[in-house]
Amino acid sequence: SLIDRTLFVLWRAILMAAPCGALAWVLGNITIGNASIMQRAADWLDPLGFAIGLDGVILVAYIIAIPANEIVVPTMLMAYMSVGKMTEIDPTELHALLVHEHGWTLLTAVCLMLFSLLHNPCSTTILTIWKETRSGKWTALGALMPLTIAFIVCFLVANVARMLL
Repeated sequence: SLIDRTLFVLWRAILMAAPCGALAWVLGNITIGNASIMQRAADWLDPLGFAIGLDGVILVAYIIAIPANEIVVPTMLMAYMSVGKMTEIDPTELHALLVHEHGWTLLTAVCLMLFSLLHNPCSTTILTIWKETRSGKWTALGALMPLTIAFIVCFLVANVARMLL
């Protein structure tokens, strides 16, 4: 049973992660004017990101990664580095990239951790909720309630922190 369930979940994750990676690549490599579609989407989401202590790049990464949460960080790096591909980075370079080049603060890090903890489940979990309940309402609730909580908590933390600082 463990092997059956493990293989089933891993197979679904592969089926979801590959298309998400491809979508991230397409959005990062197709440009409109002088910016990629991913960067334009991030710029558009910046005001919402700021309201919850994050930025548009982080929100774009979470949107792309709804089916496969494991690509959030590689997608963020791809967008921040404007490289058009998912890549690795040295921890020292990562600090410089996030803090010095993109203005991350302690508040950004705390809100990212809270959002990561509370946001919507991956598509594999959402599909499992559907399979077990056969209810669109319960599936939507299972997907949207954690996301709503994540936005509310991050909004409150970000704004209380800004008032206190």
